[in-house]
Amino acid sequence: MIQAVFPGCFRALLIVLLPFGATCAVAQEFPITIDHAFGQTVIEQRPERVATVAWANHEVPLALGVVPVGFAAAGFGDEDGDGLLPWVAARLDDLGADTPPLFDEGDGIDFEAVAATQPDVILAAYSGLSRSDYDTLSMIAPVVAYPGSPWSTDWRQMIRLNAQGLGMAAQAEALITDLEARIAETAAAHPELSGKTAMFITHLDSTDLSVIRFYSANDTRVQFFRDLGLAMPQSVTDATLPGQFSGEVSAELIDRFDDVDIFVSYGSPELRDRLMADPLVARMPAVANGALVMLDNDAVGTGANPTPLSIPWVLDDYADRLAKAARTTE
Repeated sequence: MIQAVFPGCFRALLIVLLPFGATCAVAQEFPITIDHAFGQTVIEQRPERVATVAWANHEVPLALGVVPVGFAAAGFGDEDGDGLLPWVAARLDDLGADTPPLFDEGDGIDFEAVAATQPDVILAAYSGLSRSDYDTLSMIAPVVAYPGSPWSTDWRQMIRLNAQGLGMAAQAEALITDLEARIAETAAAHPELSGKTAMFITHLDSTDLSVIRFYSANDTRVQFFRDLGLAMPQSVTDATLPGQFSGEVSAELIDRFDDVDIFVSYGSPELRDRLMADPLVARMPAVANGALVMLDNDAVGTGANPTPLSIPWVLDDYADRLAKAARTTE
């Protein structure tokens, strides 16, 4: 149940446990209409059974005290193989909840598994849904889809849109305010980051560095740099195509990224050594200076893509790594 009565609050109020405390807020009126990339979704009444698909959408209801009836199993960052990232497992424990059915999305959305949970709403504000995916899911329940382009919904939008589908808009704003305060405190403790520029490279193939693939200015990982006080390199902005969350460039053109101070990517220390030894990639000042942050398939590497529950879990460690790289540029 989403609604409850809490001592000291009027019965007309909606009570939702936030991850770091509790709050009282007036419930939204239903029906609710949500605009998104595929049109509009109307949710006629407050949902009781909430399912989510794609990356991290389940963290919004969990952060707001609602346990979904099913959500996507984690792939990247799932170190113990149970399908749960550590902050999700911890939140389920906090709520005294068992792990619900986990959808295997290795080959795309498992529509049958989603349907089997009999949801009243499906949250997918951060996703790469195709029109076909959306149409199929809509035959199961109303779908909250992304507002603009695939995989380009930032963490604030993810919270707001998914929470809107739950009728919890006010609680979403309280959660965002709390997370912004935590981020601001961490940024203030890492002044080395202020004004430095950073670029996020996608997973590199150590056997072929002839093409450099990177996350664009539309991607949530890159947008998170700004939250931490880092600046957007003009070169990345110029290389960002409308509606695209990633791009690529031949290593022969690496000089166009001379305005990048910090190079962030996924990979091992061996890959770092290979990058610094490569005659083309090493021309990039961030690489030549050793201002590289190499992320693993672990909590920090996963949390670099910010989500409601991962932000407080990895924030300090991630900022420490970025600050260490920033100091090599001074």
